Amino acid sequence: MVAKPILTADEAAALVNEGDVVMVGGFLGVGSPGAIIDALVRKGTKGLTLVCNDTALHNPKTGAITMVAHLVLAKQFRKMIVSHIGTNGETQRQMNAGEAEVELVPQGTLAERIRAAGAGLGGILTPTGVGTEVEKGKSVVEVDGRAYLLEKALRGDVALLRAKTADRAGNLIYDKTGRNFNPLMATACRTVIVEVDEIVETGTLDPETVVTPSIFVTHLVLAAK
Repeated sequence: MVAKPILTADEAAALVNEGDVVMVGGFLGVGSPGAIIDALVRKGTKGLTLVCNDTALHNPKTGAITMVAHLVLAKQFRKMIVSHIGTNGETQRQMNAGEAEVELVPQGTLAERIRAAGAGLGGILTPTGVGTEVEKGKSVVEVDGRAYLLEKALRGDVALLRAKTADRAGNLIYDKTGRNFNPLMATACRTVIVEVDEIVETGTLDPETVVTPSIFVTHLVLAAK
């Protein structure tokens, strides 16, 4: 297997262009690539569309801020496609002020839309959201007497992910619940950049433990100790 390029966080951030759809792994920051996010804040790329489970944590009263919330605070997203914004008051403020568009997607639907893109599908049929605000503007399909929403596949330009271990070929192992959205997003983007805690020689990983095969990975970033 050919070794994947190992980049610095700043080199990784340089691959994200204005207007890109950026998928970021993580669940309230668990499984998010912190060094790459910090580098993207330094680069200052604007006009991005975020696809993530949530917009992490920002509490101006306590000063607490985590992961993608740094990008939200820097106003680098024109649109955020997420399942939850309740822990980030800045996301809510930008949405209410019309400074950024927020598309709220049920969590399972978000995961399946990403999975569909990785599988080469046009979308999925789901009963979630039928007869609610979620249904507006979407096609309703009846199957065996039950109504389903057609939810289109969700593709990205760049995935910024986090894993525990990679070999030099780019095969990935995740750390417990840090797996979350990362494997799905790895299949759904043209460029996949993964921040990892350690990089080992190709052939040293037990194939049974590999979650994301190297074919989906474009670049690696070694996280600072």
